[in-house]
Amino acid sequence: MGVNKVILVGNVGRDPEVRTLSSGTRLAKFSLATTDHRSKDQDGNPRTEWHNIIAWAYLAEFCEKWVRKGTQLYVEGSIRYDTYEKDGVKKYFTEINAREIQFVGPKQSGGDSGGNGGGGHQSPGSGPSDSGPGPGGYGNDANEPPF
Repeated sequence: MGVNKVILVGNVGRDPEVRTLSSGTRLAKFSLATTDHRSKDQDGNPRTEWHNIIAWAYLAEFCEKWVRKGTQLYVEGSIRYDTYEKDGVKKYFTEINAREIQFVGPKQSGGDSGGNGGGGHQSPGSGPSDSGPGPGGYGNDANEPPF
C-alpha cells in the first residue's frame, strides 16, 4: 500500500487556463506559489516554491468560474512526475493533480465566492473524469506537456 497526498496553501500565480480535451473532459491548469518564511534564499528573502496545478472535470469548471490570479487557495491532491520531448530534448515536469480546492484567507473582491460561502469545492465521485488521465496520459494531447 502507498500514499500519495499533497496539501498546499498558497496564492494563484496566474488565471487558470481551461480547455476541453477531445474526450470532452474539462481541464484547468494554473500555478500556485507557496512561501516558507522559515527558509530563506541567498538574499535573505522567504523561499517561494511554484507548483503546477491540474484540475479536472467539476474542479476545472469551478476554477474557470471562480479562481483568479492572487486568490489564496487550499489545494489537496496527489503529486505526479512525467516527461515529454521537445526539439529532441527530454523535459521533466512535476504537477499536482487536485482532488479538492478551497478558498482560504480574506474574501475576494467582486462579490460572491461561488455561492459556497467561500468554502470551496471538492470533486464529487471517484470516476476517471474526476481524477485526470490514467496510465496512458492525456489521450490525443499526450505529446503536449501540461504547462
